Amino acid sequence: MLDSLAPVLLARIQFAFTVSFHIIFPAFTIGLASWLAVLEWRWLKTGNTIYREIYRMWVKIFAVTFGMGVVPGVVLSFQFGTNWSVFSDKAGNILGPLLGFEVLTAFFLEASFLGVMLFGWDRVSRKMHFASTIIVAFGTLLSSFWILSANSWMQTPQGFRVGEHGLLYPTNWLEIIFNPSFPYRFMHMVTAAYLTTAFVVGGIGAFYLYRKRFVNHARVMFGMAMIMAIFVAPLQLVLGDLHGLNTLEHQPAKVAAMEGVWETERGAGLKLFGWLHQMEEETKYAIEIPKLSSLILTHDLNGEVKGLKEWPADERPPVAWVFWSFRIMVGIGLLMILTGIIAAVLFLRKKLFDTRWFQYWCMFLTPSGFIAVIAGWCVTEIGRQPYVVHGVIRTGEAVSPVIGPHIALSLLAFIITYTFIFSAGSYYILRLIAKGPGTENEAYGTHGVDEPPLVTDLVSHTGGKHV
Repeated sequence: MLDSLAPVLLARIQFAFTVSFHIIFPAFTIGLASWLAVLEWRWLKTGNTIYREIYRMWVKIFAVTFGMGVVPGVVLSFQFGTNWSVFSDKAGNILGPLLGFEVLTAFFLEASFLGVMLFGWDRVSRKMHFASTIIVAFGTLLSSFWILSANSWMQTPQGFRVGEHGLLYPTNWLEIIFNPSFPYRFMHMVTAAYLTTAFVVGGIGAFYLYRKRFVNHARVMFGMAMIMAIFVAPLQLVLGDLHGLNTLEHQPAKVAAMEGVWETERGAGLKLFGWLHQMEEETKYAIEIPKLSSLILTHDLNGEVKGLKEWPADERPPVAWVFWSFRIMVGIGLLMILTGIIAAVLFLRKKLFDTRWFQYWCMFLTPSGFIAVIAGWCVTEIGRQPYVVHGVIRTGEAVSPVIGPHIALSLLAFIITYTFIFSAGSYYILRLIAKGPGTENEAYGTHGVDEPPLVTDLVSHTGGKHV
């Protein structure tokens, strides 16, 4: 049975598994590093120790998530050689330097100054410590710059030539780095990272408010998170629309799969839901809003939207995956916008920190950013198929000459190892959250609580999901 396993499919599943673990931690640390910089700035400006205490709690969580993000990142680098050696051979002249720049310029900054952030209190000056926090925050953004530049080039490649044996050689590095989709993907991803962090912080703040513990700290966390929901969530909708228009220009087949449109038509309706049949080439039982897809994609009620039948069957992405992943991402984005609207109304009514059902709602949405990020990357990566470099290198031609059983066994080993490592890391993070911010006396005496809440209690209040 193992002999019948397809190496290409297994290699894709293994890469998807490891990259899914990798992306959720950088998505969290990018936003968390910037928020830590804001917290320390507020402490230096106001002298309010609450900001310092919140910082001291969350910088530990940042360190753990940073380390947990490095682990799958290292594994991904090895997979380029083990499972995707042909791809590495053909595209290595371009992607190798881009990934090398990320390590040399960004990772070294983060790794070097993270130690000062963690252990520099009372050992360096306040200004030096604040500078270290800013440098780490800048490093996370710089890291995302290079990684997203490399990924965007794979989506919209330019600035290269094809040499002997299909090897790709750079001809213009500025065109490679600042390829057509990079600015949109970079802004969309960074904003998604900020929202992911905001809803984690907001969910934890809501939990503390719900339990009436660390109330002063919780009000700061919850209030700052809701500011992000009010202002940044709508901005993400605008950035997503611009990114979608760019994708329509350069990868129209991906957009057709996102919309579930098979026939080219004018005045195309927006399919909210439907049953995708890739073999039968139709979307059954579709619930749609007339002409809205044309309006969104072309800004014209009667604009033409190309259907998937415009491309040969072997040039189309897996439609169902792209269709449903896109709806999960957009649906969560709309819930975030709704949360911001509710928060604004409650703030104006002076009930933002006292509304119990809204606290529970925010606890429920704690992991929403992670889900949206994974769904968005499914749209991006699966929608690029059947190419690994769009229009240049097909995925089936990029895989290493490795037999299926070997890939399957290594995938099983990854699943077991990752389950153990990330479960332990997640448990430790939950313990840090359960302990809470502030001094030991503030944590366990001021509010009349004899001991910190159990981790299981925290998990139950967040819908049974890890934070």
